[in-house]
Amino acid sequence: MTNWLPNLQAADGPLYVRIADQIEQAIGIGALPAGSKLPPQRNLAYDIGVTIGTVSRAYAMVRERGLVSGEVGRGTYVLGSGDNDSATAVDTVSARLIGTRASSAPPGKLRFDTTAATNVGQSSAITDIVAAICREQPSEIASYTRSFPADWLEAGRRWLKHGDWQPGHDSIVPTLGAHAAVIAAVSVITAPGDRIVFEHVTYSQVSRGTALIGRQSVLVDSDADGVLPDDFERVCVQQHPKLAFLMSSAQNPTLATMPEDRRRAIAAIAKRHNVFLVEDNLYGGSTENGLPLIAELAPDRTFLVGGLSKSVAAGVRGGWIACPPHLAQRVRIAHKMVSGGLPFLLAELAARLVLSGTAEAIRARVSDEVMAREALVREIFAGLEFNSHPRVPFVWLKLPDPWLSGTFRQAAFAEDVLIDDEDEFKAGRSEKTFHRVRIGISSPANRQDVVAGLTRLRRLITSGPSGYDSPA
Repeated sequence: MTNWLPNLQAADGPLYVRIADQIEQAIGIGALPAGSKLPPQRNLAYDIGVTIGTVSRAYAMVRERGLVSGEVGRGTYVLGSGDNDSATAVDTVSARLIGTRASSAPPGKLRFDTTAATNVGQSSAITDIVAAICREQPSEIASYTRSFPADWLEAGRRWLKHGDWQPGHDSIVPTLGAHAAVIAAVSVITAPGDRIVFEHVTYSQVSRGTALIGRQSVLVDSDADGVLPDDFERVCVQQHPKLAFLMSSAQNPTLATMPEDRRRAIAAIAKRHNVFLVEDNLYGGSTENGLPLIAELAPDRTFLVGGLSKSVAAGVRGGWIACPPHLAQRVRIAHKMVSGGLPFLLAELAARLVLSGTAEAIRARVSDEVMAREALVREIFAGLEFNSHPRVPFVWLKLPDPWLSGTFRQAAFAEDVLIDDEDEFKAGRSEKTFHRVRIGISSPANRQDVVAGLTRLRRLITSGPSGYDSPA
């Protein structure tokens, strides 16, 4: 969402016309570049002291002028002006898919809007393994991947292992990251038009990805302990979904972790209504909470997804999915169809990282760094309401009155700090308002940058919107 507000003193006439004219002028001079997202109508109305109806009429006017595109629940995006290169304009479909983040992060900003594994020097170990692969298996690198060695399956089995439980070899499919694993499972279990259950706020890139291939999202209510079984039952009865996407531990962005009785209830409801489950355990794999996975409780209908992106190295694109055994081959084929195939070099690298113990050693170092940074969060945000976990690289911060999520994100941008507002995580047309933002703490280069960014955010919260010097 772009850091921009209109100057209502710059012209005369009806307020909505002045706002529309200001938007058109800002597009013309490049202050609102092609692809940028206009502030949510409610936020803009609050910031400039007008009614939501006034802003709605202004947005409708610039849409009629062909300057923006908009969709309920997704936002309004600049399509470009006559001075813009039409190749850079964002079409309506693209605008639906990119969320509230800029497609390219502006330079010079502190990035607290991503949760990729912290850089702890893992490139050195990765360099050695890549060099060894190139020496030892040159012919495989030069060709397409046509078979999955047993080592790749064993690596997935070990990485997805949870306590005393681990999936069988015949259930494992190596994937090009966790996201591709989820889309492959969705492609196998559902058809265009089928419904998939998501929480109101979740890892919404999955819901956008499933919408792109023609699936429909239905929303289920949650509380501090995750998905509410009674509401999940209601959704199953009324909507007849084929699949549900869940994060049973360290849910993104709320950090909710389902207690065991709730996991068992969800598994039982899914069985009763013949609903398959995708359990994303990317963050949960680092929490060591001792709770059984839903995949342990309902192995015949649960796809367990894990990978290296949050705890080892995001650029490796290493992931695995443990499937109900009779569906593994279908998922493997679907993954090839939706991803183009698994690169041998990356799959072999991921497997060697795990089997050599290097991935676990890196995860331990990353975890130690995350713990140190989370301690800084607790120190700097003392007295504020937020959810965090010592081993999870983000914080779900409750904003005090009168801050709104989008307005605070915009104010943070003005302070050169990139964070995510709650709209980034909405999986559909949710009317729920959380007044929260997600702050990722893994990507700043060092702890000094973490302190600098968190301090700026704390200062914003303390000063309130009245201390936010919005550009006119």
